[in-house]
Amino acid sequence: MHHRAPAPSRRTLLTVTAAAAAAAVTGVTAPVAQAETDDRRLRRIIDRMSLEEKVGQLFVMRVYGHSATAPDQADIDANLTEIGVRTAAELVERYHVGGVIYFAWAHNTRDPQQIAALSNGIQQAALAQPTPVPVLISTDQEHGIVCRVGKPATLLPGAMALGAGGSHADARKAAQIAGEELAAVGIRQNYAPVADVNVNPANPVIGVRSFGSDPQAVAGLVAAQVKGYQRAGIAATSKHFPGHGDTAVDSHYGLPTITHTREQWAELDAPPFRSAIAAGIDSIMTAHIVVPALDPSEDPATLSRPILTGILREQLGYDGVVVTDALGMEGVRTKYGDARVPVLALKAGVDQLLNPPKLAVAWNAVLKAVQEGELTEARLDESILRILRLKAKLGLFRRAYVTRAGVERVVGTDAHRAGADRIAEATTTLLLNEDDFLPLSPATHGSVLVVGADPASPSGTTGPPTTTLATALTELGFTTTALSTGITPTAARIDEAVAAAAGKSAILVGTYNVSATSPQRTLVDRLVATGIPVVTVAIRNPYDVARISGQRATLATYSWTDVELRAAVRVLAGRARPLGRLPVPVQDAADPSRVLYPVGHGLSYRR
Repeated sequence: MHHRAPAPSRRTLLTVTAAAAAAAVTGVTAPVAQAETDDRRLRRIIDRMSLEEKVGQLFVMRVYGHSATAPDQADIDANLTEIGVRTAAELVERYHVGGVIYFAWAHNTRDPQQIAALSNGIQQAALAQPTPVPVLISTDQEHGIVCRVGKPATLLPGAMALGAGGSHADARKAAQIAGEELAAVGIRQNYAPVADVNVNPANPVIGVRSFGSDPQAVAGLVAAQVKGYQRAGIAATSKHFPGHGDTAVDSHYGLPTITHTREQWAELDAPPFRSAIAAGIDSIMTAHIVVPALDPSEDPATLSRPILTGILREQLGYDGVVVTDALGMEGVRTKYGDARVPVLALKAGVDQLLNPPKLAVAWNAVLKAVQEGELTEARLDESILRILRLKAKLGLFRRAYVTRAGVERVVGTDAHRAGADRIAEATTTLLLNEDDFLPLSPATHGSVLVVGADPASPSGTTGPPTTTLATALTELGFTTTALSTGITPTAARIDEAVAAAAGKSAILVGTYNVSATSPQRTLVDRLVATGIPVVTVAIRNPYDVARISGQRATLATYSWTDVELRAAVRVLAGRARPLGRLPVPVQDAADPSRVLYPVGHGLSYRR
């Protein structure tokens, strides 16, 4: 039986780490003596926790609803089904969770003021607990193709676009803008930047979420983003350790194996994580991948003590927070059941257990492991201290709440949006430009047909791409017609596009992850056969250019959010110069040993 010590006053808890928080805000490192004092105060909070509260601090959980206390009935029903509580406030009260993760699909992120109110409601519930500890609220706001908070928040270029831009200053500024807006709505831990090196063009899960294929280039951009998030008071999270860049399996649906030798890992995968640690990264996320060279047991890295403790903690010297990737992903559930996974993760060296499929199963499994002696309470305390140190560094004990005025002052400002446009403009990459066909002019190619793929908006608030491209061209003086042909255009739709091209002076085709058998290839072939000049824009992976032919020019945008598509149109029309350079090689589709466009390729305009 664990006996609870008397709870401290609310005032004591909310002021325990004012010095550390002030140091974090000013960028001044607290002296060692001060850090030791703060640790003693944090340990006193831990000592006052019941075992149940300690277990709860280790979990970061999803919850449905736009409000902490009054979500829609459908969200109440979903919470009851999946978690056994009605609301976010009940989640905190019953399970004492130390973190909550926001998702658009969980209806947490409707608009900035609503998000701020949800955050405040969650903190209110946390500070009403017997041992009041603020919650660390997190999300995946990588920008580019992974974005949970959409417009009117500022949307920025994603990692591979920033890799194409190549500017550390721009990468840092993008993270600072993103971080300031997250902090304003109460989200203080961002699961970004991605530190994976995308050396496999067939990677189905990382791709343009990576800065590129060069480990040193990725390392520099990761460090720049870490610094940007720090300036904004956000805990950045490098992922997915020990490196998810060379997989051909999506760990959401299976368990990938990486066959790199230890030497290859050290050369290819490790540099960005070393760089993040040197930059003072606050948290690192694990990967649900098997790396036999690093752990012959072939446990997924999330559950591997040799990888998380032996390499990350001991070899790389990292003592910050380690958070799992989502525990509902198939990659971590393949080998062990849902009750074993959280216990094994803690034994491996993890601190935060992210989003288990059934919280009751995972939570009770950890509780039982301590009660039966498989895990010690001291082991839990070690992770909780790291988590509380991070909450203290972020100033959450001092100021857990956000304000409506802060949201208005920071989120989606003209200055932030202008910054996003400027950064995006430097990322658009001109891969092909036959006979200097681009830039286009309304005087010579005034009538443009825009066709192509219209994938769902990464943030739920932008696009569709064909409309965005057509609108941006119209604003620059072109006459446009937009026709969505989709990712897998039908024969009838292709015929419709060919008919719509009649009388046009140029055709713009948005391509999306073109495969060897994709009917997008047929679409381009048929449009090229009309004799009207065709320009393609790869709106996700730049590798599309290796699968299509006959076009006069090709641009790569690395994402289909409005900010990147509008920048591409400004380049297309000569209002901006193409400055992006490929951060990954584009190989010949028929012969991958032959590189068509090497890293660093990118054309400029001669006129």
